[in-house]
Amino acid sequence: MKTVMKKLLAACSLAAGLALASGAQAETVRFWYHFDNPDNPMSKLVEKFQTQNPGIKIEAENIPWNSYYDNLYTSIVGGNAPDAAMVKLFAQPRLVEMGALEPIGDRLEKWAGKADLLDNLLTLNKGPDGQQYYLPIQYVVLYLYYRPDLFKAAGLEPPKTCEEFLNAAKTLTKAPDQYGFGFRGGKGGWDQWGTFVFPKGAKFEKGGLTTPEAIAANQWLIDLHRVHKVFPPSAPNDGFQEILGAFKGGKTAMTIHHIGSSADIVKALGDKVSAAPVPKCGEKAWTSYGDESLAVFSSSSAKDAAWKWISFLAEGENNVLFNQATGQLTVTKSGSKNWKLHEQRFVDATVASLPFAAVLPQPSATADFVNTVWPTTMQRALTGQISAEQMMKEIEALLASQ
Repeated sequence: MKTVMKKLLAACSLAAGLALASGAQAETVRFWYHFDNPDNPMSKLVEKFQTQNPGIKIEAENIPWNSYYDNLYTSIVGGNAPDAAMVKLFAQPRLVEMGALEPIGDRLEKWAGKADLLDNLLTLNKGPDGQQYYLPIQYVVLYLYYRPDLFKAAGLEPPKTCEEFLNAAKTLTKAPDQYGFGFRGGKGGWDQWGTFVFPKGAKFEKGGLTTPEAIAANQWLIDLHRVHKVFPPSAPNDGFQEILGAFKGGKTAMTIHHIGSSADIVKALGDKVSAAPVPKCGEKAWTSYGDESLAVFSSSSAKDAAWKWISFLAEGENNVLFNQATGQLTVTKSGSKNWKLHEQRFVDATVASLPFAAVLPQPSATADFVNTVWPTTMQRALTGQISAEQMMKEIEALLASQ
């Protein structure tokens, strides 16, 4: 009887193996992502994963960025969401409200790759209800670019505090040929502003921008331009291209941006550029975190397979290959040590900044703050049309209206 049972089990195992090999039993995971880079490694990653997991088939679809979230929300409402997808933090509150995301906290605790994730990434990506829905896949963090040649000539070290920053900016300002800091007063500059006002007591919440501490912090920033004159005169209207061009051209000695700019800057300045974490203002430092993560959707009938796939993309050499196409940074400690896409000094400044990197809360007012209210009020404050207090009150009014 035992011999018969062994033969029967062996036959069943062989049949199951043949079925998987033929693809008849393969579980399909539909995965959405967005890559603009024509050098797309996704097919290599899919092939490697499927070789290691013959019972799972990955259908990876590259969705155009301009319509990515419209398509994603429509697919969820229509009951045709992918099993997993790339996602950003700004979308998380809405996706959680829709009940679209599968919590992954339990899976994360059992995942061997968790220990290799860089510090603070999981905390930054926590959901509004405290649960973990997002698995980080790539990131950038803003840091301070500075000119080491100019600093050395002036007997200065990279600033570690706001007081040292002010001293360096004033020392290195030789108007009209050179200014201490390239400030982005136009659209997109709120995160530079945040570096100087959030650690000094301002909070992006109702009542958090009109306290005496918050107003004083904003006044300190405005005084850099209006009193100390360490910004170029064009600062109220400067956007990304302007601050980058001024720094590359020797017009400014410092600016703030992320590693995505490093190759272009090195091309212009060579070893006359380096990087450091942004200065600490008061008891702490604050810098902006730029994100991209992966999520499993609650409607998926292949949740375990979808988790296997997204965790595979966040591991070691797989994550390095993924990010070589995006130009952002690997989320792993092992990958960061041997990262070749950017020069090591910029990787080091990024990793050193992660412990105090943060994101804005994501109420509905955030998009209006970033795109409209902050740039218009900042420009008017820098040009003296409104006071530091009036600027904060206008931003506060936006938050209060939501």
